[in-house]
Amino acid sequence: MPGFLWRSVLILQASAAIYTAAQFSPAKTYEEWWAYKEAVQGSFVPGPAFWGLVNSAWNLCTIGKRQSPININTSQIIFDPFLPPLRLSMTGTTVSGTMHNTGRHVSFRLDKEQPVNISGGPLLYNHRLEEVMLHFGSENSIGSEHLMNKETSAGEVQLIHYNQDLYSNVTEASRNPNGLAVISLFLNVADNSNSFLNRMLNRETITRISFRNEATYIQDLSIEDLYPDTFGFLTYQGSMTIPPCYETVTWIVIDRPLNITSMQMHSLRLLSQNQPSQIFQSMSDNFRPVQPLFHRGLRGNLDFRKPGRKCKGANYKLHIDRPTSSKNAN
Repeated sequence: MPGFLWRSVLILQASAAIYTAAQFSPAKTYEEWWAYKEAVQGSFVPGPAFWGLVNSAWNLCTIGKRQSPININTSQIIFDPFLPPLRLSMTGTTVSGTMHNTGRHVSFRLDKEQPVNISGGPLLYNHRLEEVMLHFGSENSIGSEHLMNKETSAGEVQLIHYNQDLYSNVTEASRNPNGLAVISLFLNVADNSNSFLNRMLNRETITRISFRNEATYIQDLSIEDLYPDTFGFLTYQGSMTIPPCYETVTWIVIDRPLNITSMQMHSLRLLSQNQPSQIFQSMSDNFRPVQPLFHRGLRGNLDFRKPGRKCKGANYKLHIDRPTSSKNAN
């Protein structure tokens, strides 16, 4: 079959599938009408390749030129020695919040009374931490959204912040310029675990969010424990990695991974993206494929062309502003 005919057949099949799903899906809102896997409960739900086709408000998912995630080619990163250190501002030593099984992610959402702000680096404004989101794979060789020199990690932790200097909430910020800042850390399966993840993913906690829409309250988590003692980072301008894929995100990717144990990763893979009355389907592989870089620039506070160079000095430590801190870099 000639190539153009074959492409036409594929487009017709996809259109028919979308039309059929639209006929039989109860779709109360478009917010529920997307997935990472195109077969959910035996029905077609639009996966990443179709996000921009099912809702005109999501067209950036298809036609955008600053989409995320990306493959990070370290040879393309421009060393910027003038990038200031990242600065974390907190009112206390720990935070509390609610951990959710959203059906797509494990999401930890902070209490509003305990603001955590990030500034510095490429950020021109203060950004308030709204959510910590986990992406992970069905096996250790996949799971992260970003790739580093075409290599994937077992997962990715994303700290989602909104610009509180310009906008009143994350929803408003996500639609507007300089609205969001996402700090990304790769997950590495090891014998020991990052202390934040160890607290968040212990057996007692994780079993309380086994199914979609389940949630549990967690106290006394230390956000600073998610950051390595010393690290480099790279930054670029991109988008949300979920619909509507607004291109309003400053991404900051940390160069040192977080450790997670194989048992904790196994527990994540046992989380269902469905409710208890429905067929079990693992939440794993909840990542969007990489998108073209086009002509965007990548900057870093570490010369990634010199892998032997050690992270040292004030620029490679997290600065923390609060009454007391054991990790204050001053």
